[in-house]
Amino acid sequence: MIKRILIANRGEIAVRIIRACKELGIISAAVYSDADKHSLHTLLADESYYIGEAQASSSYLNKEKIIDLAKKINADAIHPGYGFFAENSEFIKAVEDAGIIFIGPSSKSVKMMGNKTEARSLMKKNSVPIVPGTTESLKSVKEGIKISKEIGYPVLLKASAGGGGKGMRKILSEKEFEDSFDAVKREALKAFGSEDVYIEKYIESPRHIEVQVIADKHGNYVHLFERECSIQRRHQKIIEEAPSSFIDSETRKKVTATAINAAKACNYYNAGTVELLMDKEKNFYFLEMNTRLQVEHPVTEMITGIDLVKEQISIASGNKLSFIQNELKINGHAIESRIYAEDPGNNFLPSTGRIDKYIEPSGPGVRIDGGFITGSEISLYYDPLISKVICYGKDRNTAIKKMQRALEEYHIAGVITNIYFLSGIFKQKDFLEGRFDINYIEREYLNKQEKGKEVSDTELIAALFSAILKKEAISNGKVLTSQIQTTMNKWLEQTDE
Repeated sequence: MIKRILIANRGEIAVRIIRACKELGIISAAVYSDADKHSLHTLLADESYYIGEAQASSSYLNKEKIIDLAKKINADAIHPGYGFFAENSEFIKAVEDAGIIFIGPSSKSVKMMGNKTEARSLMKKNSVPIVPGTTESLKSVKEGIKISKEIGYPVLLKASAGGGGKGMRKILSEKEFEDSFDAVKREALKAFGSEDVYIEKYIESPRHIEVQVIADKHGNYVHLFERECSIQRRHQKIIEEAPSSFIDSETRKKVTATAINAAKACNYYNAGTVELLMDKEKNFYFLEMNTRLQVEHPVTEMITGIDLVKEQISIASGNKLSFIQNELKINGHAIESRIYAEDPGNNFLPSTGRIDKYIEPSGPGVRIDGGFITGSEISLYYDPLISKVICYGKDRNTAIKKMQRALEEYHIAGVITNIYFLSGIFKQKDFLEGRFDINYIEREYLNKQEKGKEVSDTELIAALFSAILKKEAISNGKVLTSQIQTTMNKWLEQTDE
């Protein structure tokens, strides 16, 4: 039985796990760095332990410190959250060898799915459709050009050890392949510790669909339906919803069956997500498997009534799943917006500093998974995610209206946020009618921002306010976000005539 869990993470996901522990009567042990001394997760946890300097390598990514601390405090288990060590097979193996329970899949499953070429090969052997491309790392530029010609340009050159939208480059021609090959290998080595790269056919304007799966150690597998994650900036999700309005019941049966098949192929247990690319004709292809709890897991919880974190802990304790497939059904619609400390007007550059004012939205159908409060510091050392707003309604339109209200109520001062940018998306006709793909933001916003376009009076005003906002942030750390973001939103209020 698990009595004490060390939470090897920070921010909103650490808070989420702490709350699950409290409801289960389990002691929660938080860890913190110099940058997180007064963070919310350290205040809510039953116990808090200092693990090092602000740099992640000295604290949240210090394997020895975390495992030694777990032993010292007699933690029965470690929950990794997401990011940091969540998908690091070496760390998981070290936890297993130390006799500590890892709340997640086995190190073998994580290693199997962590290398993208090996995962693609495994999926192909198990009849899971994959994007046309290589199932082994490329040996030379010559080999890559030959394969790219056979597949047809454009192609993606991707890091074998990559993931989360990092370590990839779109290639349009043979010359571009020659020019990019060594650079991508260097980037892969720097980011992931491996210079191995492979090729995938570039799918034009796909949707990003993922399926939540969960399994116990007794061979029971279930899916919790799909999530729509196509609204992304720089290959990173910012809006997710469940279910997908694009998928019909027949397609849903196919993608969920495929996800279960993928999980079984790597002997998976605990919570995981099978990510897919889907084209306009609803053909779908395996992208990768995230062998951890996803950032966007709350939308699945809202439509199924299943607490995924509690279920994770129960499975790690050796219990069977608390439900079977036939007991699950889709109830209503849920949408999540990720609130980041970043500047959409400046290439989504992260914003750091002290949060001087923090007022969360609330009310029926609104859930906030947050990790910061007034006085908290947004550090340059970590991901700038502040919180997640999750809204639930009987249907998609109801959930969207609740999200529009929630974003209007959300007030953060001291750092620049993407709240006004998100609000703008929720007013776009194409989004409201479900007409979008993973290139939506790049096509509708980033390209116009970078290439330039006719500037209206409204846009000039917005640009002026943007400059004022940045100046205020630099001079005294205070940003009048509610006023400025309302004005800047006009920049995004473009409707189809």
